[in-house]
Amino acid sequence: MSNKLALAFEQFDEFNRQDIHTFVWEGETFPQEYFMALRLYEWVLKLDPNASEALLLASRSQHIGRWLIPRSDYPEGKAGYLTWRKDLGKFHAEKAATILAAVGYEEDLIARVKQIITKQKIKQDADVQTIENALCLVFLQYQYEAFHPKYDHNKMVEILRKSLLKMDSHGHSFALQLPYSEAGMVHVQAALEEL
Repeated sequence: MSNKLALAFEQFDEFNRQDIHTFVWEGETFPQEYFMALRLYEWVLKLDPNASEALLLASRSQHIGRWLIPRSDYPEGKAGYLTWRKDLGKFHAEKAATILAAVGYEEDLIARVKQIITKQKIKQDADVQTIENALCLVFLQYQYEAFHPKYDHNKMVEILRKSLLKMDSHGHSFALQLPYSEAGMVHVQAALEEL
């Protein structure tokens, strides 16, 4: 790992440790976005052991500072949700770019990291597809089992179907290897059948 990469990770992690939200995993409590950034980075390495430096940097900063722009600041409904997501993407990309510039990365690489974070050309750009696969896998591994009981079967299948559609066959192969509860697997299998 280069000095710049290590320093960027250190800066990203330090920022994400400020998250006011926490996430409990296996009895240990973490700042939420710090935990999720580490897991996203791990999934990117599993999906692409030869991941580019830009992809590694994007994985560790994908949702940097997410708690600073809460969903509650935007109107209810789909339009409000989509605006929030778009604003978040811009914020994450700009925050990551500021840190990368301070660490000493060149403009070309910073621009590439921003492309990946904002998920430009998904399904066409291999790095963007890898980050999308990894994001879905983080959800499925760490959040799905607590999430699915809140919804009825049809709603949960629709949510999963939309997530699985963003993934490719490589991502699907990993998703099918995850340990699900019996109820969780019913939703996943139904969603896969609808693809």
